[in-house]
Amino acid sequence: MSLLRLCALPKCLSGLILLERSVRRVSNAGHCHYFVTLRNNVERRISDPPWTSQRRHFSALIPKKEDGKKRVWEQSQLLDVLEARIQQLQSDIVLDVQHAKVQLVNASKSGRGASSGKSPKNVSGWRTELLKVGQTGKGGGKDASAYKSRWMEKLIQEKTTKTKKLNLKLGIEDKPVKSRKGKLMLPGTTQKNILTKAGKKTASTSKKSKTLKNQEPTAIQADTMAGAPVAAATVPIRKAKGKGKASKEPAPEFSEARDQELAELERKTEAKAQELAEVEKLEWKLNQWAMSASPELVQDNSEARMYEGVQLSVHCYLEACVFCGDIDRAQRLLLTHHRMISRRNLLNIGLYNVMMRVWAKKGSLNQIGRMFILVEEAGLKPNLTSYCAALECMGRTPNCSPKVINRVLRQMKEDGLCVEELFRLCVFRQDERDMVLRAIHTVEPDFQPSINTVLHTCSSPLVKDFYTERADAKYPKLAFSLEELRERFSRQLSMEQTSTITIHSVEAMKPVTPHMAKMRALLAEQRMVWHKALVGALRESNMILASITPKAVRLSLYPYLCLMDQKDYVDIMIQSLSNLPPSGESLHILAKELGNRVHNKFCIRMKSHNQMVDKLSHIYNEYAELLAKDSKDFDVLPRERWWKLEAEHSSGPSLLGDNTQWPHTVVVELGTYLVDLMVKHMKVNSDILNPANDRKFIPVLYHMYTFRSNKQVGFIKPHPILTQMQQDAMETTLTFDSYVMPMLCPPVPWTSAKFGAYLLTPTKMMRTVVGANQHEILLEKCQDADLHAVLDSLNQLGNAAWRINQPLLDIIISIFNDKGNEKLDIPPPNSEAPKILRYSQQDLATYSSAEKAHLKRELVKAKKKCSEMHSLRMDALYKLSIANHMRDEVFWFPHNMDFRGRTYPCPPYFNHLGSDVTRAILVFAEGKPLGPGGLKWLKIHLVNLTGLKKRSSLAGRLEYANTIMDDILDSADNPLNGKKWWQNADEPWQALACCMEIANAVRSPDPTHFISHFPVHQDGSCNGLQHYAALGRDVIGATSVNLIPCEVPQDVYSGVAQQVEEFRVRDSEKGLKIAQVLEGFISRKVVKQTVMTVVYGVTRYGGRLQIEKRLKEVDDFPKEYVWDASHYLVQQVFSSLKEMFTGTREIQDWLTESARLIAKSGNTVEWVTPLGLPIIQPYHRTRTQMLKGTIQDLSLQITHDSKQKPDTVKQKNAFPPNFIHSLDSTHMMLTALYCYSAGLTFVSVHDCFWTHALTVDTMNKVCREQFVALHSQPILQELSNFLLQKYCSGLSSEVKNNKFLEYRRMLLLLAKVPQTGDFDLQQVKESTYFFS
Repeated sequence: MSLLRLCALPKCLSGLILLERSVRRVSNAGHCHYFVTLRNNVERRISDPPWTSQRRHFSALIPKKEDGKKRVWEQSQLLDVLEARIQQLQSDIVLDVQHAKVQLVNASKSGRGASSGKSPKNVSGWRTELLKVGQTGKGGGKDASAYKSRWMEKLIQEKTTKTKKLNLKLGIEDKPVKSRKGKLMLPGTTQKNILTKAGKKTASTSKKSKTLKNQEPTAIQADTMAGAPVAAATVPIRKAKGKGKASKEPAPEFSEARDQELAELERKTEAKAQELAEVEKLEWKLNQWAMSASPELVQDNSEARMYEGVQLSVHCYLEACVFCGDIDRAQRLLLTHHRMISRRNLLNIGLYNVMMRVWAKKGSLNQIGRMFILVEEAGLKPNLTSYCAALECMGRTPNCSPKVINRVLRQMKEDGLCVEELFRLCVFRQDERDMVLRAIHTVEPDFQPSINTVLHTCSSPLVKDFYTERADAKYPKLAFSLEELRERFSRQLSMEQTSTITIHSVEAMKPVTPHMAKMRALLAEQRMVWHKALVGALRESNMILASITPKAVRLSLYPYLCLMDQKDYVDIMIQSLSNLPPSGESLHILAKELGNRVHNKFCIRMKSHNQMVDKLSHIYNEYAELLAKDSKDFDVLPRERWWKLEAEHSSGPSLLGDNTQWPHTVVVELGTYLVDLMVKHMKVNSDILNPANDRKFIPVLYHMYTFRSNKQVGFIKPHPILTQMQQDAMETTLTFDSYVMPMLCPPVPWTSAKFGAYLLTPTKMMRTVVGANQHEILLEKCQDADLHAVLDSLNQLGNAAWRINQPLLDIIISIFNDKGNEKLDIPPPNSEAPKILRYSQQDLATYSSAEKAHLKRELVKAKKKCSEMHSLRMDALYKLSIANHMRDEVFWFPHNMDFRGRTYPCPPYFNHLGSDVTRAILVFAEGKPLGPGGLKWLKIHLVNLTGLKKRSSLAGRLEYANTIMDDILDSADNPLNGKKWWQNADEPWQALACCMEIANAVRSPDPTHFISHFPVHQDGSCNGLQHYAALGRDVIGATSVNLIPCEVPQDVYSGVAQQVEEFRVRDSEKGLKIAQVLEGFISRKVVKQTVMTVVYGVTRYGGRLQIEKRLKEVDDFPKEYVWDASHYLVQQVFSSLKEMFTGTREIQDWLTESARLIAKSGNTVEWVTPLGLPIIQPYHRTRTQMLKGTIQDLSLQITHDSKQKPDTVKQKNAFPPNFIHSLDSTHMMLTALYCYSAGLTFVSVHDCFWTHALTVDTMNKVCREQFVALHSQPILQELSNFLLQKYCSGLSSEVKNNKFLEYRRMLLLLAKVPQTGDFDLQQVKESTYFFS
């Protein structure tokens, strides 16, 4: 019987009972605040009327002859249940509780208890005592009771509904019973009439007054739950002289069914009560958090501002007008919006500040005053930038009255702003800071802005030692003098200022034929013609746009077309034409590329215009002392050094610019406009290649439509004449944007989420979808110190210097220019592509329908193959050309990250995250001696690259390497003409590079002193599963992925392949054809990618594509069975993983269901990594936006709009893999930081760590220590706490009541952290094959 139901009995008593207060204290435990609240509720109900018996009418369910036995049984059962429940709560709760003894006495005929006169006094005393108990509990009864009644109401409603359903099922009618005065009885008090099969009532109630006197009562308890679980009593059965007909005894089957239903109802009610008790405890905990939490933890929905997109568009438009000098246009637009009340609501203070800064530059104090009046009319409040503009204007105004300046300073103070904040937080351009300081000096001559030199450190306990214990730190230096670094900075600055770079193509090494020379000259001539035509067309179009009277709120493209010289726009268009593939490009992608190039060039010119280049040069030249080998040692990190230098050189413009990212619609619209000019004005003679053709002017580009994924897509395709000219010319140069190239000097250290990496090129620390701003908002809310560990890890990765492996590059280029080699991942030239056959209508007339369909399929296949070959060829051409351009240089890769925290090099084409070819031609610029164990690690690394001996120990791999030394040396000496052993490796080019390094080492006089530049890799053993096993302390999973020390490595990929092979053998014996075909083809390589990515959320469809790709690489596998085989294998791989890794399922399911409920509640999933990096999943429902264009209307599919509801499917499917990605990135960052502190060169490719052969052992030690330190934190519990605070606190009562079930389900799920196993994390430190 439910304790809550027992609590309702005092309100519904039918007989006489007397509660004798014999209050005793429950020892050793108390009661939770939830229990106290319920108890307080029952006090109120007990004390409101005098303590007297309430009459209740019952049907005679129990035969009279059983009354005595039933009464005794009921009384005994109720007291036993009450005592058992109190004992159960004793062990679970925290507060003290008191309960009253219940004494049952015989009732008198008058219906009043024998001691009724004393009851009110006793009850009052009990209530006082309860109040005292409630006040002594933690948190206080007052705080707890304020919000508990609604849960009881919910429980009462659910209970009443279930009771009604049960009564209907059993044939019981519930009717409200009226008292003598005609008033309804208390809630939950009903008259129950059992209907017989004949349809007659067992107890008639036609006369209410007689019924009240003569109705036979029973021992049925009330179905209402109200009040606190403090005391309960059974109803004594009293005989009465009934005048109505006696009811018949119910059938035994009916009674048994009734008892079973009641028992089931009692069980569910008890479970519901416990669940609600848990909800109450969680709510109390959330309230405690809310009272002590910082404002950042309170849910903030400001990112979903209604007018954010409009404000951004207007802001960028005003900035563009100001930059190109069209002040009147900007002022007119702002005033137009301000005068229209409907548009005024779209404005924010930032838009008014744009114009304030303009008038401040001109020293127009009257205009500044007018702008402040407009701000006041708009109901806005001036901010620091507003007052900064006013003070700047006063500083530029000769003989400005000190009274005016004092008035501004007083107004700032009244608005809660201080002058120190103005210098610390405002972004200054040109001489703005000096002008503001001049104005302040007019009234306060001795004022000087304070320089903050206090270095705040990251609060994460994971990096506490890294920042505090620096005595033994050995921060590495670069092998360059100070002058060399400064000279490199000057070269990099020049390259970024021009924003593009032209390099020689590796195809230029081919001998130039007369036809090639002719085509090159012809192309150069045509480009000059096109350049002239486009300049004229752009000038004419600008004149037309300028003459058009703009509509009131229409934002035209005119200001964006005046940001640069017209020839600069044309250069960007000609560059895009050279990079256009023969198959064409979608209008949307091409327009976006053009628009982004214009924006990048504008940002670079804006920085030059703001005079920050000189200041940047001065600070960088001093910063270089930290890295130069001939300067003193520093005990600070690069970020700290740069921050200190910037604070010391605070005068002049701010290095952190305030350039606003253009809206995606503006970028695409601008690009579309430029594409339209190209299509209309770039033309060529039709007889330029064949004089026999008729001469006419034809467009070089033409606009067409095609279908992609059943959607009509606009395409821009080059004319075949242009394609033929480009292919025949085989030009010797390639033009790239400057950010495509590696940096010639060490990158600027990341000091904030908005500043770092390149010198001038705008770069985001966190990569996002164009237009998405949720990540930026989260990063802005972070305290600077919370991001320090993340910033420092990015700086460490970016400071690793590289150079080119020239001998290997020469071999690859020779193969590239000699028809390539697909087996070695060197794509062949386009001349090797299949010929696309053309058929005339006469030829097609002779074919049947089936033959025509076959020809069409072959044509589509040939076109697809040609397109793929061209794409791969151009990708390889770009990478090899950049590598060849940098062959004699030392260079650096600046790094940033995606929204999960995974790090990537910024240059897109050529970097160490690329293919086997790219990785093979990259080596460390700094060399270190091999030392006593370096040669051993080179040999082991070579065996790892071959893909052989995955199940062998390190000693076994070393022994195998020693047995094949002849093949290693032959590969190094004769890579193309020898045995070619290296070509059979999994990573052939890296294997060849390692063979060359080993050959050079063993042939040196002393291998231990051989200077090696070669990076040795240590790869995690299915790193995603390693994190899952560590999170769940799963012993079986930990063993499978080498978290536990073993004599030989446990290769999970080989294990899955072996189990899949067992499944195949079983199915083959059953006669399954595809299983028989696959005999001998199931290998580790076939299943590896799918096994690796299952933990990251790959679907069966994606897994099938991965396996299909691997099977196509197997030469001997019959291609006609590829689809069936991949479909069969992906099912077997998933079945194998399901059997092998059961320990991770619970965590995955918890993460998935948590994300589903969060997204269903209308929120996107957020969390914070153990290093303090905030993460949000930017998956929202797709919104379509139509963009009008002259050439074509574009339909933009926007999936990142925070005003749209979250995409529940994407949110729940992505949360587990994204969360694991954030953990492996955290582990990598910790390893990078502590390796930097130890003086190691360290780079990573996600879960594959690189260092010199000499320092592999040190890196392995750091890697294991940081993994243990990371997972020693209560990661899942902290995630649970964060999600509870983020999504379950701060909600209004109305929201909770409207979505009570969903809220309760989410609250309980987020709090229910999956249980962990018994795996000891410290074993990881001794595991040789954790990373190997």
